[in-house]
Amino acid sequence: MDETPVAETRPRLIYRHRLPTRIWHWSNALAVFVMLMSGLMIFNAHPRLYWGSYGANSDYAWLQIGATQTSGYLRVGSIEIPTTGVLGRWTDDAGNTVNRAFPSWATIPSGYNLAMARRWHLTFAWLFAFGLLFYMIASLFNRHIQRDLSLTRDEVRARRIWEDIKAHARLRFHNPARPAAYNVLQKFSYIGVIFILIPVVILTGLTMSPNMDAAWPWLVDIFGGRQSARSIHFLCAAGLAGFIVVHVLLVVLAGPVNELRSMITGWFRLPPRDVMGETVE
Repeated sequence: MDETPVAETRPRLIYRHRLPTRIWHWSNALAVFVMLMSGLMIFNAHPRLYWGSYGANSDYAWLQIGATQTSGYLRVGSIEIPTTGVLGRWTDDAGNTVNRAFPSWATIPSGYNLAMARRWHLTFAWLFAFGLLFYMIASLFNRHIQRDLSLTRDEVRARRIWEDIKAHARLRFHNPARPAAYNVLQKFSYIGVIFILIPVVILTGLTMSPNMDAAWPWLVDIFGGRQSARSIHFLCAAGLAGFIVVHVLLVVLAGPVNELRSMITGWFRLPPRDVMGETVE
């Protein structure tokens, strides 16, 4: 008698994302969206970055977004890149030429208003910081970090990482034997974001606050000065923005409807080809 496994013809649902993870995902998405755009408006007030404790127009800036009378530019060290129409010098909706680092469509508020941008930024910083705290506590209780994010000895080997890179290149993002499990690149990226980028963004943000400098002066020492903290804050925010772009791209490639459904309801739909006789954990 032929005992060859037969592929199931009906999709099957598995519970992939628990409620605390889903709540944190969407609250974090809102907070990061508002903080990135309001942060760009804050950066517009002084579009230069320095290392050390002090920074002013007369000091050397390792990064600057500016404009001449005819063009915009991005300067990193000694390298200058023309950015007219995108950064530094651009045209607003009314057709007026504006000399400002980031355009109005990328900032909150869209018009130049430093005080309002700070209010938006600091308000959603509370959601951002306490959202992370909520996620960490919940993940300890439901063992999400230990179960889903911890790396095994085999997963940190170069061979295994290269295999996962090749699988991503072929648009194969899930292991058919364990479709609910995170793949290796997911684990590395989530660990980097959750345990490095986000905490550093929060701590450097606190370092730029005069009140926190008075209460916790050791923060300034850790980051090598307030201007260094501002630079690190900007770089980590850019890292988060890059992560979001890649994350959204992979969601689209993996099947946006199924991926979004799983992050809203928790349930992920397996295609028939992934359920040929294996046991889903």
